[in-house]
Amino acid sequence: MGWPGAAAAAVLPGSESAPWKQVTRPCIRRYDVAMPERIMYVQLKTGYNTDRGPAWITRLRFSKSWKIAHFRGRTLERVTGLARANFYDVGNGDEFWVSGPKRDRTDARYSHQRPDVDEDVEAEYEAFLNGAPLPGRENG
Repeated sequence: MGWPGAAAAAVLPGSESAPWKQVTRPCIRRYDVAMPERIMYVQLKTGYNTDRGPAWITRLRFSKSWKIAHFRGRTLERVTGLARANFYDVGNGDEFWVSGPKRDRTDARYSHQRPDVDEDVEAEYEAFLNGAPLPGRENG
């Protein structure tokens, strides 16, 4: 009988008379798994002086391991050991700083630059600034 959803038994050459040699392999199915999404502060570091690069409050989709983030058509991968960036673009090597937004709006370390807030997160971000938790962070 095999596993639920298992493929038909594969008959190995020479095993027609020995059914115990017939192999049943599970059917591997890929399901679209929802990736965790978070509203984050993102700043481009490459090509700009200390905290002067463009910045956004935007929605990122993370991999299950939280080591890969997808943002505006880019794929960012987590990097350690760099003081100025914690993610880089796997396509062109641009460095980014990604962190949770702060209620006091002091997201950039050495500047008072305000990030652009994406339209699709504007209402949730405003609610966050007024004390509500961010989506996905209701429990901390």
